[in-house]
Amino acid sequence: MINILICDDEKDIVSALRIYLNDPDRRLFEAYNGQEALDILKRESIDLILLDIMMPKKDGIETLAEIRREYNIPVILLTAKSQDSDIILGLNVGADDYITKPFNPLEVSARVNSQLRRYLKFGSGTERSETYVIGGVEMNDSKKEVTVDGEQVSLTPKEYDILKFFMRNPNKVFSPKEIYRHVWKEDPYGTDNVVAVHIRHLREKIEFDPAEPRYIKVVFGQGYMMEEGRRI
Repeated sequence: MINILICDDEKDIVSALRIYLNDPDRRLFEAYNGQEALDILKRESIDLILLDIMMPKKDGIETLAEIRREYNIPVILLTAKSQDSDIILGLNVGADDYITKPFNPLEVSARVNSQLRRYLKFGSGTERSETYVIGGVEMNDSKKEVTVDGEQVSLTPKEYDILKFFMRNPNKVFSPKEIYRHVWKEDPYGTDNVVAVHIRHLREKIEFDPAEPRYIKVVFGQGYMMEEGRRI
């Protein structure tokens, strides 16, 4: 059984999402503010969260920050605003994806299914065991574990996917659009900022000094590459 938490202060939206996501193999939980969502997380094993940004008592960004202190489950933000600043703020805090209201039911279903596919593969015994090593970064893909200089780091599913893509293609330069196409499996329209935010967040976790990265480098005018760095 897959457990999905829907958190939005508008009951009509929660009801609509319940209809869009209804499935015999899913349990849907409802919350109408951030604190209610956090309380449910403490009681239930949740696999994915749909989280509104603008809510009373505890808004989505504050709630997301608290979620990320303890959980790496996928979080999709629901926002009534389309400005880059709102999207980037949420991604900076640790969101895996976002949907702008008013949303298309088919888009909601597709994005939820995409995040669940990635998340539910974690720890799967059917996956071929693979280990990637670049400098001091080691990824055990069968266990979905990443260590940097021997210390385990905690990544969100999207950060993990980006790092895996880089580690499978070392010393190759990819544009933000190419990264988005390979990792998100969608056509990249206006996604450069989305990719940049995720990479910045990833650098903060795997680089000794994010301002002077050893691994994920910018190639000006072209994109990003993961360089085979050396241990310090």
